[in-house]
Amino acid sequence: MEKIVNDILKEEIYYEKLENGLDVYFMPKHGFTKKYAILATNYGSNELEFIPIGEDKKIRVNEGIAHFLEHKMFEQPDGGNAFDKFSKWGASANAFTNFTMTAYLFSATENFYESLEHLIDYVQTPYFTDENVEKEKGIIEQEIKMYNDDPDWNVYFNCLKALYVNYPVRVDIAGTVESIYKITKEELYTCYNTFYNPGNMMLFVVGDLEEEKVMEVAKKVNHYDVAKLSDKIEKFYPEEPEHVNQKEIVAKFPVSMPSFNIAFKDNKVGIKGTELLRKEIITEILIDMIFKKGSLLFEDLYMKGLINDNFGGGFSSQVDYGFTIIGGESKDPRAVKNTILEYIQKYKDEGLSKDEFERVKKKKIGSFLKYFDSVNFIANNFISYKFKEINLLDYLDVLKEVTFDEVVERLNSHLKEEYCVISIVEPSEK
Repeated sequence: MEKIVNDILKEEIYYEKLENGLDVYFMPKHGFTKKYAILATNYGSNELEFIPIGEDKKIRVNEGIAHFLEHKMFEQPDGGNAFDKFSKWGASANAFTNFTMTAYLFSATENFYESLEHLIDYVQTPYFTDENVEKEKGIIEQEIKMYNDDPDWNVYFNCLKALYVNYPVRVDIAGTVESIYKITKEELYTCYNTFYNPGNMMLFVVGDLEEEKVMEVAKKVNHYDVAKLSDKIEKFYPEEPEHVNQKEIVAKFPVSMPSFNIAFKDNKVGIKGTELLRKEIITEILIDMIFKKGSLLFEDLYMKGLINDNFGGGFSSQVDYGFTIIGGESKDPRAVKNTILEYIQKYKDEGLSKDEFERVKKKKIGSFLKYFDSVNFIANNFISYKFKEINLLDYLDVLKEVTFDEVVERLNSHLKEEYCVISIVEPSEK
């Protein structure tokens, strides 16, 4: 096992690549009652075009298939459900699919090694039949319709549709009712056999545990009858232009107050590793300086009655795409957008505050250190970053290196009116 140590954080991680290609990481957290494990594949809803392992021709699969596959993984050949054993051992299990990753996880205070063995076991046991695939379509259809009726979900995805012309992040993670009804068991097995290859996956375990025992369990459970992944899976994405798709999308829902998402498209893409991490941290500092509670912009909007405490912003940072998004509720969302653009121009003309930069930077250092009290945060973020070739333990070092000039440059290059869109949900007529 390789041992990765960070002296500043006073944390260590044990790492081993198993013979089948699976990357296994373990972080000991002595004195912690809660233990946590996450097994993830570098595969999300954006992966619609790829060359299946063992083949030489590119295929395109139906939208929503990664999410569909996640649903089906819990069904076992014996007719049982993977959740049943977790419940028996007192573990809390879950799973999620996002744009870039699918993950299966659990937390427990006892019977941890039994639960860990079960986690690795069931994710290696796909069981798709014509009957159970058809049955699942009705369940996912109801889920899609539920989200279609959710104003918060719509204001967010309409914002992505406004930002992106071609890139699949503009497509709902669950797909559409039409697309999921085209999914077959054969298509599910094709995606599973390609992306659930252990060479495309990662296991992270954290808690008061023994590293030898963790590795012993990880090596013990191995059903994979697949070739070791010798190279990265070939994935294809449509070319995305720099310009936004449309400047504004408005939808009507039975809400009492309009809600909005204002976003800025990031065109500095195609980077990974430390360079990507640095861009993320620079942008996060910039967003905190301009948009967070206590900023001049926040106070101005709040005093004018244009926003409430729900107002806030963040940055989504991925290898091939990224965006800054600001959301909230307002009686006049367009006035909020205009005020934001005015403040951005003001900061470009008059400059940002260096003192504010130092304050935000120190606050981020403190917040990051505090996050290491959460085993969930450590595991989920470590894997998410690792798929982008970033080591979570490097975050603090990069954060400390970020300069004021870099934040100023990011303000000028990223927050531009031409890359800005707004999505609004307005009250429907009674």
